[in-house]
Amino acid sequence: MAIENPASVQKLLAEVKEKLANEPKLYEMFETCYTNTLNKTVKILEDGTTYVITGDIPAMWLRDSVAQLRPYLIPAKEDEELAALLEGLVRRQFEFIKIDPYANAFNEAANGNCWEKDETEMSDWLWERKYEVDSLCYPLQLAYLLWKNTGRTSQFDDIFREGAELILDVWETEQYHEEESPYRFIRRNAFYTDTLSRDGRGALVKSGVGMTWSGFRPSDDSCTYGYLVPSNMFAVVVLGYLAEIAEEIYHDKSLRQRAQKLKEEIYDGIETIGITRVMSVGPVYAYETDGFGQYNLMDDANVPSLLSMSYLGYKGRDPKVAENTRKLILSEANPYYYAGTKASGIGSPHTPVRYIWHISLAMEGLTSESREEKLRYLHLLADTDGGKGLMHEGFDVDNPENYTREWFSWANAMFSELVLDYCGYQIKK
Repeated sequence: MAIENPASVQKLLAEVKEKLANEPKLYEMFETCYTNTLNKTVKILEDGTTYVITGDIPAMWLRDSVAQLRPYLIPAKEDEELAALLEGLVRRQFEFIKIDPYANAFNEAANGNCWEKDETEMSDWLWERKYEVDSLCYPLQLAYLLWKNTGRTSQFDDIFREGAELILDVWETEQYHEEESPYRFIRRNAFYTDTLSRDGRGALVKSGVGMTWSGFRPSDDSCTYGYLVPSNMFAVVVLGYLAEIAEEIYHDKSLRQRAQKLKEEIYDGIETIGITRVMSVGPVYAYETDGFGQYNLMDDANVPSLLSMSYLGYKGRDPKVAENTRKLILSEANPYYYAGTKASGIGSPHTPVRYIWHISLAMEGLTSESREEKLRYLHLLADTDGGKGLMHEGFDVDNPENYTREWFSWANAMFSELVLDYCGYQIKK
């Protein structure tokens, strides 16, 4: 599993090296992190599709694989072979979605490998079957961004269309989770965040409120309340993408209207029941809600997050709500915001207390408006690598040499994207 750096990547590396002439450590880490994904996690399969392992786990997550390869959209603009590799990932993802749209992680072949023997509708293709709304958002995002950044449209074949309609089926069904959902998930003898309550159905939610239900967060931890607001925000964005694809590529009025209708329903749900008021801050987006009036006020390092809403392209009706939310989650009012002697930022219940994530620090940089702030976050990321020259999952805010996951390709990609952004390279949305 080794893809050599094409000429377009080598050219980009040379340009970034020149732009970071006064930041040799940043460049060295960028070169290592950026090339690591292509060189060590990507495999071209016999059918020409692309399979991407997450790093130290030998399976492909729909979410992670897009995030891992997203920074390659920049050189792919002038590299047909690299664009074809990205298209191969889109094709592989939609093949997997056709196998099971409720699964989050897949094997390279139908070999029966899995994280755990869970009580759900498993198949030999599935590594894990935790249903996460964002796992269906990311493949739509990549297909669309590949079109917008390279002009390529051959990814929009019959398999993509079938997969897109399956995604719509699932999201529409999960608007009425209590009455219509076939999905159940139970993991025995596990930590409570690795399973769903109520015989695998998850906590009770109110149906028909616009938003679509998610069993798990992008951390793979179970939702406290089933309407996960950041993932629904992401769904709104990619449903807009799908409506545009339906109109411009397929010339299909019915598909466009269906995607647009669902987008508007979810958006209305977010902007009504997804917002609550916090004393001294004002109206904010909740991380999760159940539709009955219960709210989970927090944020998690994994993307989609409330921190990442502008990065993903979500715009609410009132910009002040987003401002208030950012203020809330970047403070200790967020139970997973930690301040230490070496760093401060957002962590996750997925990792130990007082561990923050390189992904969330990179996202703080990517959503910062000033170039000086972006550079500050790059230095913070470089200074908390634990001496490895690579990013990790979570690290101790007082001692970055204590960290989780030696090799986490998604975090490497987020660092790389922030470097590229600082250097003036943006992915067209």
